[in-house]
Amino acid sequence: MQSHHLQKWCKLDDTSRSLLEAAIRKLGLSARASDRILKVGRTIADLAGEEELKANHIAEAIQYRTIDRMQ
Repeated sequence: MQSHHLQKWCKLDDTSRSLLEAAIRKLGLSARASDRILKVGRTIADLAGEEELKANHIAEAIQYRTIDRMQ
């Protein structure tokens, strides 16, 4: 998925957007890292069989990103 696809397939509600923005500030994430979080969140939502990307999907993707940075 390319960056321009994110607007179509990874639409965020206000709660999800706030969560992602807070993670970007606290963890010092780049735009590329935030795109990756959205892509992983979309995959998590797909695996759960859900059409909408929700805050719990974003939170799980952020956790995976945090784990990845620790290694």
